[in-house]
Amino acid sequence: MEKLSRRLATLSPSATVAMNQKTKDLQAQGIDIINLSVGEPDFNTPDHVKAAGKKAIDENYSFYTPVPGYPELRQAIVRKFKRENNLDYKPEEIVVSNGAKHCIANTIMALVDAGDEVIVPAPYWVSYADLVKLADGTNVIVDTTIENDFKMTAAQLEKAITPKTKALILCSPSNPTGSVYSYDEMKALAEVLKKHENVFIIADEIYEHINFVGKHVSMASFEYLKDRVITVNGVSKAYAMTGWRIGYMGAPLWLTKACNNLQSQFTTGASSIAQRASIAALDSDPSVVEEMKKAFHRRRDLVVNMVKQIPGVKLSIPEGAFYIFPDISSYFGKSDGKTTIKNSNDFSLFLLSEAFIATVPGSAFGNDKCIRISYATSDEKLVKALNQFREAVKKLK
Repeated sequence: MEKLSRRLATLSPSATVAMNQKTKDLQAQGIDIINLSVGEPDFNTPDHVKAAGKKAIDENYSFYTPVPGYPELRQAIVRKFKRENNLDYKPEEIVVSNGAKHCIANTIMALVDAGDEVIVPAPYWVSYADLVKLADGTNVIVDTTIENDFKMTAAQLEKAITPKTKALILCSPSNPTGSVYSYDEMKALAEVLKKHENVFIIADEIYEHINFVGKHVSMASFEYLKDRVITVNGVSKAYAMTGWRIGYMGAPLWLTKACNNLQSQFTTGASSIAQRASIAALDSDPSVVEEMKKAFHRRRDLVVNMVKQIPGVKLSIPEGAFYIFPDISSYFGKSDGKTTIKNSNDFSLFLLSEAFIATVPGSAFGNDKCIRISYATSDEKLVKALNQFREAVKKLK
């Protein structure tokens, strides 16, 4: 007899993971699918970072690690925050976890009680809303528009805050839209939050280094908010280390102590080898990141120019990360004679079966008019995929 807990019954499977698995299943059958669904760089981990991991193995870093991370790694994170974000954290205000997602989960579980509201601008990364549900919190979804580059305004934030608001989750550069909040836009949000002293800000900055328009703005850089900001980052995107599973957070000491306690019961410390490699990554020369950023910028331009040539597709030009989030709703109600497109899920499945490309339906991110396309793959694959996209939608009448 199956009898899952109530919290599991409300949980949705990750759509990005599900689409990636569906793609791999088709590829295993010999079908040539171009995977534009997965959010990971196609670059290899830098050689000096791999060397640090190998050295750690040779030096027998194979024992349990401290729950919040090795002291040397937390010191490297402190240096990174100061050097790149001008943020002052102490090592005890840092917790290292198994990826940035783990940091966000720890934070939500530590902060949110039943009845607490969490403001989540949509489109949002797939896991935010479900993590709030797991903590028995209530999601307050704030819909943004493609005309405003999918960014929440200060007026929208003010309207969403109630006496029950516990936190805001903000991601810049954004997954899935690639939108980047400017200094002025971030300051406007900060001024609203300044007035509401009981609201915490979970700042997901994992795409910090993939920014095509200028300097990254950390919410914690507004000094009057810093003791309410949880700054979440990691090595996955900037250093092509998705599989190493290292994320980290900087936060007030009382909260890092709570997350440390929580993590001690769930996972204990993160991988010893990955932590040693992450020290090398965070102390890297900035050129390591710059080369990848240049490649993503070039691919962004390539993809935007090609998508603009596809009739019926509306696009906001992303300023960071490695995604576009085009509005494909003009195809709703159209059919190729076999399938009628009713929503973003239908459209993604149509592209998978007819164009042999994998995308993620926007419904997973809280916007059913769009799909997410990752351009974290080679130029050749992108050109081929988007040509197939353009040809496939010609069948929809």
